[in-house]
Amino acid sequence: MSAEKKIEAIPVTVTFLEMSAPPSHYPPLPYNRQVALMRTRNMQLHFYRYLIDRVGRKWHWVNVLRMSDEELAQSIHAPERDIRVLYLDGAPAGFFDVKPHLPGEAELAYFGMMEHAIGQGIGRWFLGAAIEAAWSYGPNVVTVQTCTLDHPAALPLYQRLGFSPVGQKKEAVLPMTLADRSAVVMRG
Repeated sequence: MSAEKKIEAIPVTVTFLEMSAPPSHYPPLPYNRQVALMRTRNMQLHFYRYLIDRVGRKWHWVNVLRMSDEELAQSIHAPERDIRVLYLDGAPAGFFDVKPHLPGEAELAYFGMMEHAIGQGIGRWFLGAAIEAAWSYGPNVVTVQTCTLDHPAALPLYQRLGFSPVGQKKEAVLPMTLADRSAVVMRG
């Protein structure tokens, strides 16, 4: 008889942040790094799920992985959606996803780097590029949220680049097993 371990929800505190004016300058691209940032068009669902999994596995990013193909396609293939993939030394290293809610808000819905890219000196520049992309839509405010499961440097970095906390709420995240994550990511 096999005993299956019950997955329990993890309590988290979500912090909501806003930026009400574009920064006066953006962090420069680091020197001596082979970095590319490419905007996607009609990204394949499996590649988006791969990015979510590789960037967010350690931080329990599961909401997108629980979406049906139809829900995900409708969301990421919306004409106003701005998804950009970071490449470091020719390989995927992270991504950001901006949802412009015109006319008033642009939401930085996802932002993150894969583990091999963290600590390489590109995070500030990459977040600056995401902020610049969000402001390119001419909103009144750019928003982002982070939670206590995210990388410990996330909240301080958002604040250093100009975001201010505007609220918090308690939630719970129900993690996925590695087998469940794998099944979703490997889906065609």
